[in-house]
Amino acid sequence: MEATPVIRSKTRAYLDIETTGLSRAFSEITVVGIAVEQDGQIRVARQVETITDDWILETLHGVDELYTYNGSRFDLPMIKAKLKLDLKQSIRHTDLMYACWKNDLKGGLKAVEKKIGITRDLPDMDGFMAVVLWWRYKNDADGDALETLLRYNEEDVVNLDMLRRKLGVD
Repeated sequence: MEATPVIRSKTRAYLDIETTGLSRAFSEITVVGIAVEQDGQIRVARQVETITDDWILETLHGVDELYTYNGSRFDLPMIKAKLKLDLKQSIRHTDLMYACWKNDLKGGLKAVEKKIGITRDLPDMDGFMAVVLWWRYKNDADGDALETLLRYNEEDVVNLDMLRRKLGVD
């Protein structure tokens, strides 16, 4: 009797970082959020402040493909500069921004989400506000600011899954 091969579904991950600014030389990574989707279930992992290459690699272990929005120009180069981790060398990566461009969806992630009907619990948040929240947390020990920042980052990574599905990207 021949064994039936086990077919494993594709494991996907969605990554987004928060930083203190746009400069790889002077800015720091403050939050890394990764949503791992397997068998229709999503689990979100986040690391704050003490972000390491080992944590990222451990979180991405077993992932077949990594998805970002503008990650090839921002997130992955920042991770490489700050953590000396070249994710493009260790995992297949798809930047959903380019799939959006092919579908005439231009602009940042939040603008694209609005155009295709993806909603947010924090619709007025953006990258600038993420920096403001980070400094409120660091300078004023504002735990609510950190919680809002983490919720914002979680929305980013979870919405990347919805964006990928709406675009029909495998």
